[in-house]
Amino acid sequence: MYIDPRHLAQLSLIVEAGSFQAAADRIGITQPALSRNMKTLEDRVGIPLFDRTSRKAEPTDLGLKLAQAGISIRTAEEQARNLSKLAAEGTAGTLRIGAPPIIAGHFLTSRITRFIVDRPHCKVDLRVGLVHELREMLERAQVDMIIGPRDFIDRSSQSTFTHLVDDRVGILCRNGHALHSLKTIKSADLQHQRWVSHSRGSMLRHQTEGALIAMGLDRIDIAVETDSIRSVMEILQSTDFISTMPMKTTAAYLGDDLAFLKLDHPQFHRPIGIISRNNESSSPIHNEFQQLCLQY
Repeated sequence: MYIDPRHLAQLSLIVEAGSFQAAADRIGITQPALSRNMKTLEDRVGIPLFDRTSRKAEPTDLGLKLAQAGISIRTAEEQARNLSKLAAEGTAGTLRIGAPPIIAGHFLTSRITRFIVDRPHCKVDLRVGLVHELREMLERAQVDMIIGPRDFIDRSSQSTFTHLVDDRVGILCRNGHALHSLKTIKSADLQHQRWVSHSRGSMLRHQTEGALIAMGLDRIDIAVETDSIRSVMEILQSTDFISTMPMKTTAAYLGDDLAFLKLDHPQFHRPIGIISRNNESSSPIHNEFQQLCLQY
């Protein structure tokens, strides 16, 4: 037996208003049309919904129970309308973001926090991965965007890059390291160092090795390989090992124990931005987050 949910919602309004005419005025239909709808509803359930001996719209026990169901329908409809309105304004919905481990830290979480606190109806799904994993997530539409280095976009990629900040890779070590006392750091000085290296699948590892080779290093002595930022920091604090980190996205993690060397190279340039599929229109929530990041 099919019962039109609109009729249940209308029934609840009649019970609330106390008369067919008052309910019809609230709904915006004529009183005869509302009466026909209630007759259809009664025919469906096979039991009277109103006490016909009363001049008022007095519901029967069944009429009262069905009216309660009608209130639930109206409430759900109102919630759906509100959520649709908020989604259209970019203040409701789920935003799926992918990022490499370093960027997924303070750099991104501070932006997500600001975004979500101001939009209580929004949800963020943050996925962390290496280059090939994040590219696959974006291609398969498992994330809406990637926050990462521009080099995440390869030549065959169907993606667009929206620039956020210019970052640079720097060589990091503990304060008091012998390299800090050198006025000029040469490739030979780095050649004899032991390194805490990033995972082979990371863009940072690829960029680091490319820059060091361009500086003239023919060998990199790797003592530890990890994709954990925390592990890198803790190992550098208690050893004379060195590593590379993006300077801006790592700054929040640095205390007095660690510092970047005054050494730069053109290949250390690392612009960070929003990477999106260029064959897909952006949702309002996507646009809202992008605008926040651009203003941050």
